[in-house]
Amino acid sequence: MRTSRTGRLRSAPVIAICGALVLAACGRGDQELSIEDTAPEVIFQQAERELDRGDPDDAAQLFAEIERLYPFSEWARRGLIMQAFAYHADRDYENARAAAQRFIDFYPADEDAAYAQYLLALTYYDQIDQVGRDQGLTFQALSALRTVIERYPESEYARSSILKFDLAFDHLASKEMEIGRYYLKRGHYPAAINRFRAVVEEFQTTTHTPEALMRLVEAYLALGLTDEAQTAGAILGYNFQSSPFYDDAYRQLTGQGLAPEAAGTGWLRSIYDRTIRGRWL
Repeated sequence: MRTSRTGRLRSAPVIAICGALVLAACGRGDQELSIEDTAPEVIFQQAERELDRGDPDDAAQLFAEIERLYPFSEWARRGLIMQAFAYHADRDYENARAAAQRFIDFYPADEDAAYAQYLLALTYYDQIDQVGRDQGLTFQALSALRTVIERYPESEYARSSILKFDLAFDHLASKEMEIGRYYLKRGHYPAAINRFRAVVEEFQTTTHTPEALMRLVEAYLALGLTDEAQTAGAILGYNFQSSPFYDDAYRQLTGQGLAPEAAGTGWLRSIYDRTIRGRWL
């Protein structure tokens, strides 16, 4: 789908989409036709004009009329993918998602199926920063983006999906860090450790891993669990020695007469051993 939509002017006469919607017929002067009597290509062209004028909601409703009136036509297929596009442009994510999913269900082998799947993923991805600490939409975005990557690896949307997948994955780690810092600041060390551990074990390829390891050093030292604190520092030093988070962890450890080295037999020691064998990051 390579349609470019750049119009931003608000349409002067806003089209009322309802059962009695009226369109001016092309090439017929002032004669008016009920939408039920209007050819699908005429409705499609009017919908495109609404997009160009910056009215994606009106456009989406017109594209939907094509699907309703001419359900088995080529225009219905084209109208359905454009309906999803227009709803997404209007930030009506629920309707955009429904239209995209219908396209995938009805036309799974169509050349625009990859774009429909990509649009479906965007309906989740575009809301990630609006959901606070509820990460359900982030997981749904990851799942939908993964489908684009795996099902349509040669499509023009695969690379963008990979980039967005990485950003969404990083976003999840960021939320874990945010909650972990909240607990750490208030002295709820076991709860904080659980969050930082999730980052180290589940999101180790993200940019948040060095800080998570440093925060583990801080939390374990606060609890007097020196073996775990030293091992976290050792993992941090082995993988991210140039990171300022390692400098901070090193100062915390040496300030208590400790060194960043593997100790004990806990979960961090297991990660350290895998790190040495090159099987962690």
